Amino acid sequence: MLLTLATAAIAAELAEDHPTTYTVKKGDTLWDIAGRFLKKPWLWPEIWQANPQVKNPHLIFPGDVLSLVYIDGEPRITSEGPQIGESVNTIPLSDVEPFLRQFTVVDDAQSLPYVIGLEDDRIYSTAGQLVFVRGLDGAQPGQVVDFTRPVHTFGGGDAEEGPGRSVLDYRSARTHTHWGNPPGFGEADGEHLGDELQLHATGEVTQIQGEVAVVVLREEGREVRVGDRVLPSEAQPYDLQFMPRAPDSIPENARVLSVADGMQAGPRLVVALSVGARDGIRNGHTFSIWHDGALRPDTVKHGNLMSAKADKVEMPDDFVGHLMVFRTFDKVSYALVMNGIRPTHPGDLLKHPDASQ
Repeated sequence: MLLTLATAAIAAELAEDHPTTYTVKKGDTLWDIAGRFLKKPWLWPEIWQANPQVKNPHLIFPGDVLSLVYIDGEPRITSEGPQIGESVNTIPLSDVEPFLRQFTVVDDAQSLPYVIGLEDDRIYSTAGQLVFVRGLDGAQPGQVVDFTRPVHTFGGGDAEEGPGRSVLDYRSARTHTHWGNPPGFGEADGEHLGDELQLHATGEVTQIQGEVAVVVLREEGREVRVGDRVLPSEAQPYDLQFMPRAPDSIPENARVLSVADGMQAGPRLVVALSVGARDGIRNGHTFSIWHDGALRPDTVKHGNLMSAKADKVEMPDDFVGHLMVFRTFDKVSYALVMNGIRPTHPGDLLKHPDASQ
C-alpha cells in the first residue's frame, strides 16, 4: 500500500502537458527539461532512470532522446543517445558564470597575502604592470595568483534575527552593516560565516625578494589597488553537473544573506545564503523562499494607537519563489533564483521546496 501511495504521489506531480518523448537541444538546461515533465523540477531524481551502461549515467547531452515510461507502475525517464559533445548544464551558465568565476568566500580575508604597492606608486594598476605582494609565503616564479577585493563579511545576528552582512574596506575591516527584514537583521554576537571576495585580476609571480613577491598582471581583469587580497588561482573553481533535488533537512535559521548587485532579486539573479556544506547543503539543493510574517498592530480593535501596538498580530509568512544552490562553501552558499512571484530580499527565510506555509 505504501508503494502504491508513493507511486501515485509521483505520478500526480507530472506536468499536465508533459511529453512522452523529448529530444534534448543545445542550450537546454536540466532544470528546464525537468520542468517539461514535472510540476516540481526538484523531484527529478525520483523519476530519472540512470543508465548503468554509459560512462556517466547522470549526464544528459544534446541529441539524447528522453522517454517517459512506466516501470513496475512507476513513472521513469529513460535516455537514449550517443552522449557526445558537452553535457547539459543544470542551470543557465550565462546567468551564473560571473559569480562562479568572480566571487569566493574565505574564513578570514585579513589573514591573506595583500598588495602592498604598485609599479611607479600608481593608485591603480592594470594589465602588464607590476604588483608587489606581501605575505605570499612559499611562492615560486611562474605561480599564477588571483587578486581579489573584499566585499562583505557574513555573520552576526542571533537565532531570531538571522546572520547579517557588513561591507569591508580595503583593509578588510568592517565599515557599516546592512539592516533589513526582519528587524535586527545585521551585525550582532552571532558566528562569523566568512568573508566574500570578488576576483579582479590574475597575475604571474616573476620573482621573490624577501617577504615581497613581484607579480605581473595578465591582460584580462579589472584594476588592482593597494589592499587587494591574493589567493592561489583555481583552474576550475566550480561544477555545474548536479541534479536539482530537495535537501534532506532544512538547517535552522537558513536565510538569504545578500542579493548580488542590489537589495532585491527576481528570477535568474544570484543570492548568498547563510548555510553551507557543514549544514549538509549541496549543489542542486532547492528551497522555497518566504518573507517573514510581519507583526501588525490591531487598529480595528483598538482606537488608541499605543494599545493597538501593544496588541500586535503576526501575519503568515509570504511565499516568494524558489532558488537552487549552485556553489557551496563551508558556511555560505550561492544560489540562483529560479522562479518567483515577488522580489527576494536579504533576510528572507528558506524552507522545503514543497512548503505551503
